[in-house]
Amino acid sequence: MDPITENNINSFRRASLITVIAVYFLILVGGIVRSTGSGMGCPDWPKCFGSVVPPTSVDQLPDDYQEIYLQKRIAKNERFVATLEKLGFDDLAYQIANDKSILIEEEFNPVKTWIEYLNRLVGVAIGLLIIWTVWKSFPLWKVDPWIPILSIASLFLVLFQGWIGSLVVSTNLLHWMITFHMILALLQVGLLLYIIHRAVNLIRKKADLFEVPSKLRWVLIIGLILMLVQVVLGTQVREELDQIAFSLGNLLRDEWISKTGIVFLIHRSFSLVLLGIHLLYFFWAFKYTRRKSQINLWSQVLIGLIILEIASGIGLSYFGIPAFLQPVHLLLGSLIVGVQFILLMQLRDHVELKLNTN
Repeated sequence: MDPITENNINSFRRASLITVIAVYFLILVGGIVRSTGSGMGCPDWPKCFGSVVPPTSVDQLPDDYQEIYLQKRIAKNERFVATLEKLGFDDLAYQIANDKSILIEEEFNPVKTWIEYLNRLVGVAIGLLIIWTVWKSFPLWKVDPWIPILSIASLFLVLFQGWIGSLVVSTNLLHWMITFHMILALLQVGLLLYIIHRAVNLIRKKADLFEVPSKLRWVLIIGLILMLVQVVLGTQVREELDQIAFSLGNLLRDEWISKTGIVFLIHRSFSLVLLGIHLLYFFWAFKYTRRKSQINLWSQVLIGLIILEIASGIGLSYFGIPAFLQPVHLLLGSLIVGVQFILLMQLRDHVELKLNTN
């Protein structure tokens, strides 16, 4: 491979890796937004209270600002409902049109407004980084056309995610919309990690590969599926906690867990299943992979993250849902999914080597 092409590959890898790190930072910031109840700090989108720079005092807003922004959100939701009906999602459209919680308008809070505003600034930065990644991918067209194609797809995905983010605001943080928004973020991470992996394979030496049994990959696939289920369960627990917190006026945090339903019990018990699956994976990874290989090292990272995730869950459960632990718990879960995906791609390469040599 000529030096110019290799330099282009390395340049693209740096850009895309920075973008992945930024997406994870956005997930952390999003967790902070939720843990502080700042999701509706800005009642409109993409501006905040109609301005590029949000106000710092309620005196800067008209007396009837709540009614003004409520009517704007209602108008946007009506357009959204009409779109859903045209697409055939009549039941979903009916639910949104008749959800009274959407009509609740929060009072201005400068701290929550600026937390949400900073969240949006990070989102804009992600968009710019994705554009940078796409630009860096174009020189690789002749080497692997899928890299620029998938990079462009990631740009469209981030634009779609921004639109969904606007609907999250207009629907007053409708619970399933928040869950969908989170799933899109994980999808964005997975897509970027896959693109990076393709770029790495362009310069990886065959000597770096070694044979591993396919069962190692399959147990990790099961672990990834279960982890995604756990993430969805976690968002449902979070939705329950939001409702409990609202009913208690964000007071008496020590009582929130006791008021949760069966979803929390399933979520808590499911963590033990996940730990068992990944301990089995880690035992096999330790047995069948080379020491200090990428698979071995990433497997150690994975089991460490799972232990930290369970520990943070215990902290949330037994210490009254500390606000600082909520975004940490969310970030750790997202990192686990990312590391699982990295390992699955690496294992696929090694399993394919075994198949090709047979």
